[in-house]
Amino acid sequence: MGEPKIVVVDYRKGNLSSVVRGLARAGAAACTSDDPEQIRSADGLVIPGVGAFYDAIAFMRESGEADAVLDVVAARTPLLGICLGLQLFFERGNEGVPADADDDASEQAGGPWVDGLGIMRGSCTRLESSRLKVPHVGWDQVHMTPAGAVDPLLAGFAEGANMYFTHSYAVADDADAADVLARTHYTRSFPCIVRHGNVWGCQFHPEKSSALGQRILKNFVNIVEEGGR
Repeated sequence: MGEPKIVVVDYRKGNLSSVVRGLARAGAAACTSDDPEQIRSADGLVIPGVGAFYDAIAFMRESGEADAVLDVVAARTPLLGICLGLQLFFERGNEGVPADADDDASEQAGGPWVDGLGIMRGSCTRLESSRLKVPHVGWDQVHMTPAGAVDPLLAGFAEGANMYFTHSYAVADDADAADVLARTHYTRSFPCIVRHGNVWGCQFHPEKSSALGQRILKNFVNIVEEGGR
């Protein structure tokens, strides 16, 4: 194939241009789109990380983006989530959920919750600390699991490398351990890189993490070029 077409999903939150530029530098024909059909036809897909869980998933459902993303997953097209994009892959989150949210928000412990895309098991909750600052902003270490050490997304990635984070919420400890490629320790130990089949996610921002972050984007482009293997 020529340059793989990678669509960065636009759910109307923030500036996506740094992700597009990073993918273009890595050899992709990258663009943003909010069109479900463009999303379905992409060779690879990125869900970037800006905004709150509730607002993002609500827009994605109303616009048809959520169904398009799930179709892409079913078609085994490679998908990368960044920051909030990773969190949306999970079953539920409680960031920004209004107290009077409708039927898809359920009152359970830690709620109200809103359903995510449900690609991976687990929830996303706020980082809590009386000692450390939240949001968690800045460079922090990424510690690979044995699965992460052999994953193609992390080819050439150094154990304990520092990547750039900016977030107040993270995947909780109910995630499936088999999906966790790396963890970061800040207020608690949370999954910072995950994978389930053809779906990868990074809690940090590779597009803001200098050369090593660019390596991850390049590795993702390589995965797309190889058809998700």
